[in-house]
Amino acid sequence: MNRPALSFSIDGNVALDSPSFTTQPQSIRQHDTFQRSSSTEIHWQRFSVAYDYPVAFTREIFSPDNSLLADVISRKEPRKNHRCLIYVDAGIAATWPDLESRINAYFATHASQMTLVTAPITVTGGESIKTNRETIDGVLEDIQRFGVDRHAYVIVIGGGAVLDALGLAAAMGHRGVRLIRLPTTVLSQNDSGVGVKNAVNFKGHKNFIGTFAPPWAVLNDFDFLGTLSRRDRIAGISEAIKVALIRDGAFFDWLETNADSLAEFDPRTEEIMIRRSAELHMQQIGRGGDPFELGSSRPLDYGHWSAHKLETLTHHGISHGEAVAIGIALDARYSVLTGLLPAGAEWRIVWLLKRLGLPVFHAQLLEIDDDGQPAILTGLREFQEHLGGELTITLLAGLGRGHDVHEIDETTMTAAIDWLRDEANSHAAA
Repeated sequence: MNRPALSFSIDGNVALDSPSFTTQPQSIRQHDTFQRSSSTEIHWQRFSVAYDYPVAFTREIFSPDNSLLADVISRKEPRKNHRCLIYVDAGIAATWPDLESRINAYFATHASQMTLVTAPITVTGGESIKTNRETIDGVLEDIQRFGVDRHAYVIVIGGGAVLDALGLAAAMGHRGVRLIRLPTTVLSQNDSGVGVKNAVNFKGHKNFIGTFAPPWAVLNDFDFLGTLSRRDRIAGISEAIKVALIRDGAFFDWLETNADSLAEFDPRTEEIMIRRSAELHMQQIGRGGDPFELGSSRPLDYGHWSAHKLETLTHHGISHGEAVAIGIALDARYSVLTGLLPAGAEWRIVWLLKRLGLPVFHAQLLEIDDDGQPAILTGLREFQEHLGGELTITLLAGLGRGHDVHEIDETTMTAAIDWLRDEANSHAAA
């Protein structure tokens, strides 16, 4: 019988102070400068909510003798038959033509625990799903039509964009339907799929509409990675490099040492990379103190301020993972120019990205906007606007050590862009 090779869980706590409810009037301790009249009473309501969900790694998830999915669905209500609505990324459906029959056979084997409310529904994958509001409406209509309630399940099989968009629909239906993610790409297995965010784009702004809604479970089947193109499989490694650079120097060393094996998709090496990256992302979400990003920083988004803008500037001509690779290289060079990162460290980062076949420059970085300024720099303002508060950008103080700054010198950042351009040109000439 196949069993998950490894699993993690997250315990989140969003308590403000204590788990108790206050039922008697009290002074406004949090806001001493406020004045209140003798006729005013203020009651503070406080409560905590514990979140937990399994993140499992396995193979052959729809093999009848692999009980992982059935066990996860039944984990809190073992004697109930659970209703399930399944969506499949069209890219996966095309490259795995017998997937639907495997799903049907699996549900037949575990019929006492779960039921399909309808045949698996195929949806268009890729970034376009995050700009098509009709898809969200369609999922909500399905939830209503097939009687999917808050104790039933929406199961999404696909890449990060599909998980984002359909996860948002599940979070909206009945104010939250149980969501099970089956990520099918390197990027979604080692990063986005294990998190708590769902989002779609709005009028050119990436992830403008979204929610924080932890899933019921995340089940990573490594067999899905075989359906990917080389380009997409490589692109997902950028998120592992990102989290290594800001959280785990030893992991970055390991990525350097195993770059050739990763580029050749050695199964064991790829699995280790995905597991460790996922674990580091989970540690930040579960133990970082701000799982729902209520502050003004996004500690897991090193290299992302420019990546998000570059995706827009290229009209998604490059993938998210490729844009993140460029953003990583850009902010590494900027960290060196500002004295945060020792000189030469950026070369190690650029070498690793290139060795894996990831880009470190795109001509769109040089685009000038109507005000005569580099268009990419508007990404700084959009990044700040997304969270509000002061600008907070994570840079590098070492390989494995992130450092937040609240100002970016645009002249120095332009010099970093020029360095990437010169590096790309010299590489092309060589």
